[in-house]
Amino acid sequence: MNFLVLGIGNIMFADEGIGVHVCNFMKKNYKFTHPIHTIKFIDGGTLALQLSYIIASYDRVILIDCIDADNANIGDVFFFPYEAMPKNLNWSGSAHEVEMLQTLQYMELAGDLPQIQILACIPKRIKPMSFQLSSEIVKSSKIMEKTLLDYLKKEGFEYKKIGNYSLQELADNAYKG
Repeated sequence: MNFLVLGIGNIMFADEGIGVHVCNFMKKNYKFTHPIHTIKFIDGGTLALQLSYIIASYDRVILIDCIDADNANIGDVFFFPYEAMPKNLNWSGSAHEVEMLQTLQYMELAGDLPQIQILACIPKRIKPMSFQLSSEIVKSSKIMEKTLLDYLKKEGFEYKKIGNYSLQELADNAYKG
């Protein structure tokens, strides 16, 4: 099976880039191995619909993004399969041009949707452009890191810590590619 960890978000609006930052954090700080499965980490930015052909080429996708939820607080972390998305969640109000939810719904209608797990948190909405992450999102990223490591371990992946980059360090340099 081919696994994809896909980070989604707009890095120019601080917490809105959490999906990209956590994806890059995992890619730079860990090495993953599995006897038969493969795993790839991709920064999907705000491409949404343009990512559909990439998403469709994988068996399992862990999509990391920020979301909104009724009665949730900044920094709350959610992890769920796409088909069991809680009713109080949505992607509205993000800085994405086309929402990921719309992309996933389109792929589902076309019959191209692989198994999707969503790892997301509630961002602090920051109006001016900034690379400075909120303290809430930095704290949440540790929960997201553990959640993703636990999930991949359950799927049979082994991992080794190979780097010590901080989330803020990666956010500060994200625009460099």
